[in-house]
Amino acid sequence: MIEANKKIVRYIRDEWVIPLNNNSKFAVDHNIDEKTVRRIRDDENYQISLITIMRICHGKNITLANFFEMIGI
Repeated sequence: MIEANKKIVRYIRDEWVIPLNNNSKFAVDHNIDEKTVRRIRDDENYQISLITIMRICHGKNITLANFFEMIGI
């Protein structure tokens, strides 16, 4: 389970957070705290919650199923 969590956080960080290069905008656009975005970006051991994943998926207009399929889980 830890490996799946790391894969999820790395994907969100590398594909969406870092390219945007604006933690505040990502937080607002996805209805999450900026602190959460910083943790996704900087904390290798961050345990992302399902509600956070759901909010990010909603902001990206994709389903959870599509998201997990994209990252191979």
